[in-house]
Amino acid sequence: MTVSDDLHSATPGQILDRLREYEFKAQLLEVVYRDSAGQICTVHDVVRDIFSRAGQDFILLGRGIMLPFDRVLMLDGQPISGTFG
Repeated sequence: MTVSDDLHSATPGQILDRLREYEFKAQLLEVVYRDSAGQICTVHDVVRDIFSRAGQDFILLGRGIMLPFDRVLMLDGQPISGTFG
C-alpha cells in the first residue's frame, strides 16, 4: 500500500503501517483530530513516534503533540474509520 491509498476502508493495522511509513520517511502529513475540548483541529507535521500506553494507542507528532488514535479523524485528507480505541 502506498501513502496515497484510501484510508477510509483500511484496517487499524493498515493505518498503523501507514503511519510507520510516514515516520520512517519523516514525511509531512496533515492530521485532522478532535482535541480534548471537542474542537476540530488541523496540523501539518511529521510523525515522531507511534506507541501504546495503558492500553491506548498514540501518535506523537514532531512538535510534541501527543494524539490518541481514537481522536484522529483524517490523515492527509483521507477520512479514517473510527475503529481505534
